[in-house]
Amino acid sequence: MMAWRVATRLVNRTLLELAVGVRGGSSRGTRRSYRIRASWTAGALGSGRAAFLLGLPVLSALSYQAFRKVQSSAVVFALDKEEVLEQADYLYGCAETEKLYQLLLQYKDSDDAEFLWRLARASRDLSMLPDTDGGRKKQLVFEAFEYAKRALERDDKCFAAHKWYAICLSDTGEFEGVKVKIGNSFIIRAHLERAVELNPKDATSLHILGYWCFAFAELPWYQRKVAAVIFSTPPTSTFEEALEFFLKAEKVDPSFYSKNLLMLGKTYMAMKDKEKALLWLTKAKEYPAHTLEDKEVHKEAVELLNQL
Repeated sequence: MMAWRVATRLVNRTLLELAVGVRGGSSRGTRRSYRIRASWTAGALGSGRAAFLLGLPVLSALSYQAFRKVQSSAVVFALDKEEVLEQADYLYGCAETEKLYQLLLQYKDSDDAEFLWRLARASRDLSMLPDTDGGRKKQLVFEAFEYAKRALERDDKCFAAHKWYAICLSDTGEFEGVKVKIGNSFIIRAHLERAVELNPKDATSLHILGYWCFAFAELPWYQRKVAAVIFSTPPTSTFEEALEFFLKAEKVDPSFYSKNLLMLGKTYMAMKDKEKALLWLTKAKEYPAHTLEDKEVHKEAVELLNQL
């Protein structure tokens, strides 16, 4: 029982929930025009489950027209797939979570993976809003997973479907216990790796993989032994592997995310490279604080710099 309790605390602290409200990536394969939005569980990055707003994208004529429609109605009826997807991406960029959910819910029976992964993301984002009660949250979490699962079944070559399947699967672990969480972590990594394989330019998938590696690399030896009580071969990784993913994300999209800068600094600190840790933590500290998460990154970067 003691080992189980310790293992429970261990996994809750270190196992990635991968509750990342990051963009699934543009279906058009273009560079993201919105700020990244991300939130992790308190046990992972200490930033809670708050949703972080993106900066508004530049309004195209269609996006502006869509925005006007949304102002007058929670549901937007579009003429074709491309218009619906553009409206959906615009609403996501504006953090209009409820309106986005209502728009995409009209396509819940669709066989199109592009609708389904976006609906999975919207359902998940809705579950994370602070005013969502526990029962509704659980319903939305599993609903999101089912949409992501269907998206993957419809198109297993869609990188966003693999990414959101991984993220939503991780979310379900919150309701299924520690053993399931550990077992799912292998599946989560496999789908993230497949997402990167399908789209090597997706910085957010690379970042999540980096954090997955960092979380398991920093486990002390005695915690690894406790984890082995539940699984004979628990997930393992190294700081070198985590660093590789964080650097790849930065190469793909420089300074795309304050947390990636912070994690680079933390990884170099763990590897005892003070010079490079100083470089990346300084970048994290100086990153423009547009969101609550950016402010939290700034605070942690300052604290870590004081330790160097």
